[in-house]
Amino acid sequence: MAIIDFGGVKEQVVRREEFPLSKARKVLTDEVVAVIGYGVQGPAQALNMKDNGIRVIVGQDPKFKKDWDRAVADGWVPGRTLFDLEEACRRGTIVQLLVSDAAQRIVWPTVRRHLTAGKALYFSHGFSITYRKHTGVVPPKDVDVIMVAPKGSGLNVRRNFLSGAGINSSYAVFQDATGRAEERCLALGIAIGSGYLFPTTFEHETNSDLTGERGVLMGALAGIMEAQYEVLRAHGHTPSEAFNETVEELTQSLIRLVDEKGMDWMYVNCSATAQRGALDWKPRFRRAVLPVFKELYRRVASGEEARRVIRVCGRPDYPKRVAAELAAIRDSEMWRAGAAVRALRPKEPARRIARGTKGVGGRTY
Repeated sequence: MAIIDFGGVKEQVVRREEFPLSKARKVLTDEVVAVIGYGVQGPAQALNMKDNGIRVIVGQDPKFKKDWDRAVADGWVPGRTLFDLEEACRRGTIVQLLVSDAAQRIVWPTVRRHLTAGKALYFSHGFSITYRKHTGVVPPKDVDVIMVAPKGSGLNVRRNFLSGAGINSSYAVFQDATGRAEERCLALGIAIGSGYLFPTTFEHETNSDLTGERGVLMGALAGIMEAQYEVLRAHGHTPSEAFNETVEELTQSLIRLVDEKGMDWMYVNCSATAQRGALDWKPRFRRAVLPVFKELYRRVASGEEARRVIRVCGRPDYPKRVAAELAAIRDSEMWRAGAAVRALRPKEPARRIARGTKGVGGRTY
């Protein structure tokens, strides 16, 4: 492990330098990794491990034809590397449970039957274990229970892998029955393409993940965007102008500067007017939303949010209900404007000035 200073606080992380792919392959030499579920995280993690030389099979319910067909299209062969859930769980020595949190409760009896002594049960989210009293997901005592949680969607786990960048992941060991749980966990983290791995617990990962999704990453972001768009439209700005100032400039320009070198660097690389305004208004927004985040974390840590997810997502009419909620977002003026803006983006990058030629003001680029 490496000791890294994160803003004055030192943490241990595992980088590819400390745990290279060659070591991961050696740890996993005799393992068969059964990826259960080919929906969101499943395809990315399965394909990345396969490309890294790990023995991988996929378990998918054939009744979900879209996911089954996707697996076949990605090169998984029925009867050889693609099986139904029962057979995949039987064959796997490491069972990666990558179906949704709601689905984990449903498939758990099938998975549980095949968790014989010495196997490992792997998660990419701590929800089912953290709230096991509610989910019923209680592993037997003679198996390893581990987690690698990529800090990004399955789509980006795959994209970053193909680009060579990797995506950061947290990892945790909930139960070490074999004495090898941690090395199995780290090997899988490297095999799925993690940029670096940082330690956590199942409970901490669950609390941070649920807070982040409801907060900055999705819930707060969407709510803030809607509020600003609504104010701009109410003052006569066109949908195009309101969307560009609310979403397009953020996603296509500013957030990339934050990603590159941080928020302060983004502030330096914008106009003086924008910089002054951001510095003045940032504290006001922080004061406004801090009480909301405190209440959000309280609800997550107390289990209230988990109980709501289990209750609401388990209703028979939930697929119809959530489809209607998502349709309302998609069909709103703001996101219809967004579809139009995206369609207007250039299909090819703008031609760059050739290296070594003179640009504006006589500068050489």
